[in-house]
Amino acid sequence: MAPPAAAAGGGEGGGGQPQRQQQAGGFGQTITGIIRVAVFWYFASKFFAPKRPTEPSQLMSNLFQRGEYLDMWLYLSECEKFNDFGNDGALVWHETNIPYAVWGKESTRTLSLNYHPTEALKHNGSLYAHVFFARSGYPPDPNDPEYQPLAAFGKTHPVVVYYPKSKADRRRSLLSQSKDSEEGESLAQVADDHQGDSKDEGPVEWVSYWKPNITINLVDDFTKYPSSAAPPNIAPYLNVEPSTGNYFPTIFFNEFWLLKDKLTPLNETVTELPLNLEVGPISMTKWQLFLQIDQSFQIHRSYGSMIEGEADELKRVFLEGNPYLLAITMVVSLLHSVFDFLAFKNDIQFWNKNKSMEGLSAKSVIVSFICQLIVFLYLLDNDTSWMILASSGVGCCIEFWKIGKAMHIEVDRSGRIPMLRFRDRESYAGNKTKEYDDLAMKYLSGVLFFLVICSSIYSLMYERHKSWYSWILSSLTSCVYMFGFIMMCPQLFINYKLKSVAHLPWRQMTYKFLNTIIDDLFAFVIKMPTLHRLSVFRDDVIFLIYVYQRWIYPVDKTRVNEFGFGGEDEKVSDVTETAVTATNEEEKKTN
Repeated sequence: MAPPAAAAGGGEGGGGQPQRQQQAGGFGQTITGIIRVAVFWYFASKFFAPKRPTEPSQLMSNLFQRGEYLDMWLYLSECEKFNDFGNDGALVWHETNIPYAVWGKESTRTLSLNYHPTEALKHNGSLYAHVFFARSGYPPDPNDPEYQPLAAFGKTHPVVVYYPKSKADRRRSLLSQSKDSEEGESLAQVADDHQGDSKDEGPVEWVSYWKPNITINLVDDFTKYPSSAAPPNIAPYLNVEPSTGNYFPTIFFNEFWLLKDKLTPLNETVTELPLNLEVGPISMTKWQLFLQIDQSFQIHRSYGSMIEGEADELKRVFLEGNPYLLAITMVVSLLHSVFDFLAFKNDIQFWNKNKSMEGLSAKSVIVSFICQLIVFLYLLDNDTSWMILASSGVGCCIEFWKIGKAMHIEVDRSGRIPMLRFRDRESYAGNKTKEYDDLAMKYLSGVLFFLVICSSIYSLMYERHKSWYSWILSSLTSCVYMFGFIMMCPQLFINYKLKSVAHLPWRQMTYKFLNTIIDDLFAFVIKMPTLHRLSVFRDDVIFLIYVYQRWIYPVDKTRVNEFGFGGEDEKVSDVTETAVTATNEEEKKTN
């Protein structure tokens, strides 16, 4: 988030949506009204339409009863279809008398073992877990004379999963005397490195991974579903028996908490693999919740709003975090979003209504736009979801819009190529504000440039980068995060020289300070680098200086506020009203 003190030069955000909505024409409102009526009519017909009675013969139910005892067999085979029930070497787990849909220790069984992979499995081979359930005393083998089709059911699940091999790290030390540099790497080749990710690098290499945990859940579901209209979220998972039309208990291989970093890559050096097995019941609600969350993650990944690995990180927070800390984090995150929205709204209102740049640093607005643009280009150069890119891009547009409110932007068409010309506003250049702003920026920019150069040289010598372009972006971005608070100091200097803070948008700064307090809380409870933790507390120091200036400098009522009005206007109005009242009283006495 933007530091609270950055309100002096303009806060960050992404939007302008309320303004665009107010400018929408009558045609858009008509379309919106039609859509609302259609949606209302659809849901009204669903909730209030009379339901057709369903005949009992058209309903399908569970073939098993609650508490009925089941036997379980788990076979491991490299074949996707399994019929070798007589192979004792393939049978790795057998349990008896498991009560179905009964919650307790008796219904939950576990087993841990070590599996020795074959040579075929080490070389990208496949392995499947074949799980069979049957009523106690009945075999799962269809060739057995005592086999009953309505008494046994099963499901197959892959134990090995395949992922594309991670791309080679294209980063390198730009100053190292590598073989490529000795052969005379040209600038054109360096430019090609920047575009290397988009080029065809040959076929994708896939790597096989071993799943160390297999959790088998029997869904606690005894709902009677219409045979021709099963719910769409349930129908794909129902194992319907053709002759009776009823369904077997649903077997769910629960991998919701199996994170990718827990998988074991398979190669020639692997000789032994751990395998943890568990079987137990799962409620209908929990099963559907897991399915819906996984489906939501897949949709976000397909739309590009979630990059690979973010789902695992989110699961890890709930898996390894303290429940009380998670609850506090959720509440605090909600408050953070509310304060961020209020700060953005007040920032837009301030600059939209502001008519005078007296006492405000125009150069800080320009620098804020440059910093936002650097961050956007850095995100664009790295693997970032489009939602974050869109938010940063909108922030750039808002910062550029604020430059138009702080300065005059004109298009110079005198040359061959039209150019943008920036000219100071009269309220900024016609007083001491510009003089103090130039003086503060002169000294602070020297300090900032020195720090940028030192940080960039250190990064070039001791860190690895994909290309010179990436080094420039990463160096500038690091400086924005580490030394960006220096750009807030010109406003402090202007306040000091003018001995007034009446021109600042204090409401917006207050919301940003509340967000900074929330960031302080996260800095204590979340593991992060020390440099980033210090960068959070630096914002508190800047804002405390602003608060101190507000305390020591009396409010100057002659200064124009954020609405373009000053205290002198009120005095003139009061004097005029007093003179008019006195004149009316004299006329009454004369009459």
